[in-house]
Amino acid sequence: MSAALYCLVVVIWGTTWIAIFLQQGHVPAPVSIFWRFAVATALLMVFLKLTGKLRRLALRDHLFCLLQGCCVFCFNFWCFYTAARWINTGLESVIFSMAVLFNAINSFLFYRQQPPGRFYIAALLGAVGIVTLFWQDLRTSGLSGELLAGIGLSALGTYGFSLGNMISIRHQRRGLQTLSTNAWAMLYGTLMMGAIALACGDSFTVDWTLNYLGSLLYLALFGSVIAFGAYFTLVGRIGPANAAYSTLLFPLIALAISTFYEGYVWHASAFAGLGLILVGNLVMFARPADWLRHRRKARLPA
Repeated sequence: MSAALYCLVVVIWGTTWIAIFLQQGHVPAPVSIFWRFAVATALLMVFLKLTGKLRRLALRDHLFCLLQGCCVFCFNFWCFYTAARWINTGLESVIFSMAVLFNAINSFLFYRQQPPGRFYIAALLGAVGIVTLFWQDLRTSGLSGELLAGIGLSALGTYGFSLGNMISIRHQRRGLQTLSTNAWAMLYGTLMMGAIALACGDSFTVDWTLNYLGSLLYLALFGSVIAFGAYFTLVGRIGPANAAYSTLLFPLIALAISTFYEGYVWHASAFAGLGLILVGNLVMFARPADWLRHRRKARLPA
């Protein structure tokens, strides 16, 4: 089950970055984010109501859902959408891979959870792989103000996502259903984003083109309802550090798509980085001790 959830998150979130690219245009970022999560919230709430799975929460739990909504369904995406004006969305997805490190740090700060030793090796391989993957682009682009702003906003949005992970752990430790807390958090994040759009004086008119509406619906249903539900369920099953390691793999999908839509150019360093990230995945999830124990048991006489 965990493997299926992991693959689902990787595939969906690997394709949402190009959808964010398609959202760029005349519609302000707060408005695009508002409509994305407004549609997602409506779909999720209707589904939970019809299936009788929408659970009531205590006031304190609602307050934490409000905080989670601000972290995961509001301010972090405002950072990502704004950063997409200045940097390639494939690069954004790679920066998002820092969620692995942020989750490990925040898990220790908030819950005193010490990650397994292999995590540090896997994270190091992944981090080196990411730097190697983009080494040529970083050398040729230079450290312009727009590039630094794009990187900084992407990192800030990723840290907000990590804080949302910590709140999700709190929900699940209290025995709260993931889909219900996601629905309430998404609702609060949507309302907060709508308030920001109003404060900025933005019009809520959308772009009635196939690219914009198609990407909006994909981000709402797959990128928000399905992927976030799968991801936070995964957080509860294998922990935030292990779950966040999926963020080291889906950038490969994002980069492959970016090659065709945003003109990303592959170099030798990019292929070397790809290899390091894949090895990091193997280190994280391959457990030699468990495999050897299984082999020894298989050899024992019945």
